[in-house]
Amino acid sequence: MSGGSDAAKAGIGLGSAIAVAISWSQNQSILWAIFHGFISWIYVIYHAFTRPGGLAG
Repeated sequence: MSGGSDAAKAGIGLGSAIAVAISWSQNQSILWAIFHGFISWIYVIYHAFTRPGGLAG
């Protein structure tokens, strides 16, 4: 069972890292980057669907 929790922790960490990187590249604001790091995967999915060339095409 510990393998699943390790994978979940890695996914949360990766989602936060992606969200912070996207946020910084878009806003150049540490406060927004921290906020987006907390909501991580929600922001990553939002970004993918709302930007040209993202999942929405």
